Amino acid sequence: MKVTKITSYPVADSTGRGYFFVRVDTDAGISGLGEIGIRFWGKSIASAIEHLSELVVGQDPWSTERLWQHMFRGSFFPADKVYCCAISAIDIALWDIKGKSVKMPVYKLLGGPVRDKVVCYPHTQGHNLKELVDNCKKAVDEGWKFVRWGQPETGGILEARGTARLEPVESMRLAVEQMEAVRNAVGPSIQICFDVHTRLDPPAVIQMCRELELYKPFFIEDPIRSENPGSYRMLRQHLNLPIAAGEQWASKWPFREVIEEDLIDYARIDLCIVGGLTEALKVTHWAETHYIDIAPHNPLGPVSAAACVSLCMASTNVGVQEMPRRPGSYGTDLFPVQISWEDGYAWCNDAPGLGVELNVEEAEKRFVDAAGWPPLLRRNDGAFTNW
Repeated sequence: MKVTKITSYPVADSTGRGYFFVRVDTDAGISGLGEIGIRFWGKSIASAIEHLSELVVGQDPWSTERLWQHMFRGSFFPADKVYCCAISAIDIALWDIKGKSVKMPVYKLLGGPVRDKVVCYPHTQGHNLKELVDNCKKAVDEGWKFVRWGQPETGGILEARGTARLEPVESMRLAVEQMEAVRNAVGPSIQICFDVHTRLDPPAVIQMCRELELYKPFFIEDPIRSENPGSYRMLRQHLNLPIAAGEQWASKWPFREVIEEDLIDYARIDLCIVGGLTEALKVTHWAETHYIDIAPHNPLGPVSAAACVSLCMASTNVGVQEMPRRPGSYGTDLFPVQISWEDGYAWCNDAPGLGVELNVEEAEKRFVDAAGWPPLLRRNDGAFTNW
């Protein structure tokens, strides 16, 4: 069996939500699906996929480790984040092909299930305090065991300029108010994940987290920017809450310091950025040796969701899986077959590969421009912070 073609699919579903998938075809009539992690960089990543296809087409899809190494360092310089997104999508698709070729689900190829299902958290943010609380209560009523939202903005989006406002001191105060209101609304048994989203500087995060300790969040996610993993050494000395980080790191190497020095509690591996299942499995097992659980980053589509849950089903050190929306409740025009969800848990069905099917004819009607920028977040003085 040989790879014959790699096709990029920057598409939107019937609601206008965008995704970027790849399909890898073989001469055996078996195809696999992958997904990229940074859709706003879609044009660059599409070029990287086309470039990498020169290495992958004609090769045995079972040679995932050899192909990963060739794609990552085959031109002497190690792959950057653009290329790692492209490698991720191709690698996930190759694992999908491997599973289909032997009629086994991917999680069995990864070592077999150590759990029957994976606990997940949804996205429950709101535009104001009442909406946030209502969304969290609604999620609990639907069976979710977790709620999650992010560092609050302090001013609405200005449509003309594509910006919103986030003043740190005001945002910190709102975050504490939100955490108190949600904890009171959902009770002590529901877990709370809070995402700073790299929007604050260390002194602000430290002050805010001291006030949040009272409400016992499951973790504080991305409390600082990600460019310098060593900065978590300083932060670790001041925070008394579990730390989750890693969604912006491509490949195993940025995880080195934080794992080896026990600087985080949850590894937020993004399978569609880090280098696919091949690389994510290495980071996961490495984290296990330091008693660090994984909480895979998954703000994307059905392929990413299936890959993440496959990894979690086959890994012992799992904290929780991000699942913004219930599988099967979105994107069904493009993906009529998705993984399963019930009562706050997701699992991969006992189907070959990832267990996800793409409606190719529909996808080809829904191509979109793989570009764009998110809105800017500005402080009161006009400086911008991370989205």
